Amino acid sequence: MRRIFSTTSLFLREIHPKIPWFCGLMADLDALASTAFVYEHGPFNFEEGKPNGSLPILHLNPYSWSKVSNIIYLDSPCGVGMSYSKNQSKYINDDLQTAADTHNFLLKWFQLYPEFVNNPFYIAGESYAGIYVPTLSAEVVKGIKAAQNPIINFKGYLIGNGVSHTKFEGWSALVPFAHGMGLVSDDMKLNVLARGIIKIRSGSCSISTDKIDQALSGLNIYGILDACYHDPTSDQHTERNTTSNLPISFQQLGATERPLKVRKRMFGRAWPLWAFEKDGNFPSWPELALQGSVPCVNDEVATAWLNDESVRKSIHAEPKSIAGPWEICSDRLDYRYGAGSMLPYHKNLTIQGYRALIYSGDHDMCVPFTGTQAWTRSLGYKIIDEWRSWVSNHQVAGYLQGYANNLTFLTIKGAGHTVPEYKPREALDFFTRWLDGKTV
Repeated sequence: MRRIFSTTSLFLREIHPKIPWFCGLMADLDALASTAFVYEHGPFNFEEGKPNGSLPILHLNPYSWSKVSNIIYLDSPCGVGMSYSKNQSKYINDDLQTAADTHNFLLKWFQLYPEFVNNPFYIAGESYAGIYVPTLSAEVVKGIKAAQNPIINFKGYLIGNGVSHTKFEGWSALVPFAHGMGLVSDDMKLNVLARGIIKIRSGSCSISTDKIDQALSGLNIYGILDACYHDPTSDQHTERNTTSNLPISFQQLGATERPLKVRKRMFGRAWPLWAFEKDGNFPSWPELALQGSVPCVNDEVATAWLNDESVRKSIHAEPKSIAGPWEICSDRLDYRYGAGSMLPYHKNLTIQGYRALIYSGDHDMCVPFTGTQAWTRSLGYKIIDEWRSWVSNHQVAGYLQGYANNLTFLTIKGAGHTVPEYKPREALDFFTRWLDGKTV
């Protein structure tokens, strides 16, 4: 077995046959699986070490998803996080090849551990995993139909603030979101809409969109209530953008029970706000950083922990001399789009009876809930659970709409791009209820 996805062995949990088996592929074109483990719903909370750069202090995470499920965290595609290959050609990849590679990994994993093959199996991811999850799910279903052994007991999937490669993204989602949040004026919205929602700014339209750019500058696009960290050596380091433009009282809105602060760094969580998807090459984060288009950079806790050789040895990861250092974003990939719109994937999967939970932190500006709400509705399914609030800890935690064919769209109030990081209690609540088949 080729050790392409070496980090999959990092986070295998002891599996009890009565606990649902859940596979979380929390991956973007960065090490999002690793960071999901460190910052979101892994078994530990990581407190920043003292002095800076020293190993973080670990605390048990009371809201870890491992309390109700068993999770494989998979850095994917090959080359991100601590995944690597001795064959450099494996770093040339695309959406469909990533799905095929990951499916092959799953088949081999279940061959090695056949005692787990009957456990209910789910796939989940965030951000660009809005592509990874449906394409991998489709591969798994094809394998089931072809009677590929072992037969995976696949039940459904979850996607958080995920992209869809559809017309509902880009300006179509951003403008209504920014206007609804009070970030742009009526006139700005009307000027853009009068010229038509566009994906590429050109001609007279750029005047309207440039005004929106200016209005949104200085905000953390991954959580609009959060401050935005800037590297002191960056050209962007000015008095105006070292802190949030929002008043302290507004930043405190939506406070939740979480042991540690949400990290200031949100670099690499999804593609840049204006890099609209299209078939072809996916720009790497280092390339974008050179262009000055990366607004928030700081990932010290995960970097310190995952690059410590004693930690890597303890979690059975290869040393840096073999796998390379852990970095939030990798510059060794040559990655291309190619899977097209995800709507046919979602239709095919849900019509066949597989469950789907599509959730959105409603303060994420990178993949706004407005676009996700639009594409889920566009599938044309009958509404069976009309728009309503859902509750966590006796408080309204968000809203949902349930559709036929086991499709649910759900928002999390006050959460940014990585929902379990912002709202850990609420995230564990909806995750547990959904896995158990209960009403959220």
